Amino acid sequence: MMPKKSLRTALLAASLGLASAGHAVAGLTLRYAEGTPNRGTRADAVQHFAELVEQKSGGELKLDIHWGGALLKYSAIMDGVASGTADMGAVLAAYQPQELKGLSIGDLPLAHSDPWVGLHAMYDLMTGNEQIRASMAAQDLVYLGNFTTTGVQFECTAGNEIRSVADIAGKRIRASVTYAKVLDDLGANLVNMTYGDIYQALDTGLADCNSGYFYAMRAFKTPEVTASVTQVDWGQIMGFAMVMNRYMWEDLSNEQQRVLLDSAEEMIDQYARRLIEESEGVRAALPTGELGNKVEIIRMAPEERQRLIDASGQYIQQWIREMDAAGFDGQGIWNEYTELLAKYEQEREARGYPWQR
Repeated sequence: MMPKKSLRTALLAASLGLASAGHAVAGLTLRYAEGTPNRGTRADAVQHFAELVEQKSGGELKLDIHWGGALLKYSAIMDGVASGTADMGAVLAAYQPQELKGLSIGDLPLAHSDPWVGLHAMYDLMTGNEQIRASMAAQDLVYLGNFTTTGVQFECTAGNEIRSVADIAGKRIRASVTYAKVLDDLGANLVNMTYGDIYQALDTGLADCNSGYFYAMRAFKTPEVTASVTQVDWGQIMGFAMVMNRYMWEDLSNEQQRVLLDSAEEMIDQYARRLIEESEGVRAALPTGELGNKVEIIRMAPEERQRLIDASGQYIQQWIREMDAAGFDGQGIWNEYTELLAKYEQEREARGYPWQR
């Protein structure tokens, strides 16, 4: 019986009519699996990426985007892309935390919450660190680009305001990945549900608070069922990437590979700008009642915010140990990541965002 990887390579080569890997593929349409509908800021970014790819390749490469889980649900996208059911797709490390351990570095809560800073740091790490690239290749994947949720905030119903870390205890809160673990440590009662269900949960009292994001509040209409938002700017979820089947990638020419990577990197600035502008617009509109209720914005004191960040430290050390156990230099990768975050934070402070220069 032909080995699985050899079989995949043979099938890909046959479907493309290629004699060997690394040759330019003309007129290739890549199937892209997307778990969410075609609306909102991130959908616009995916569409922008597709347009850049077609433009930069002179029409040689095009994307056929399957929205809303029509081809693969989020939980199945990693395996689907690895097996060739889709050529590309958006994956979440939360669904395959062991297989995507390298990518899950982006889910660790830090003080940095700026989307432009985080996206560029993740892109540089995931494309430049050989160990990280090897960890993706082991899953038959190639990393192309990144998405983010922006900074985590607490949006709560009336009477459930969070002003300090002590207020978290006893609250029924929806959260995900490492943020959920930290909140559990701090005494929260976690509510497990998808983001799409949070409106009803807040409306019916099933949840008191949501670990949410300013940019998502308008789209999910949560200001209609909340009374306060505590601005924490607590890290951001970035274990959320655009990946490609490794064997399909290897069948592309160097120039075509460069088109995909350059398009993903260029997408970052447009995506970050949209996230920041939407977040600022929502933040300004919340107290006015324009989006639903008149929502109070509470700014968590710096010392309280630091307590949240400090509570995350044990999970960073756990990630490092688990990477070491898997044969990687966990501390070295972590150091590189935090250095990249600091680099882009300093650039932003010194020069502003690219679209402001």
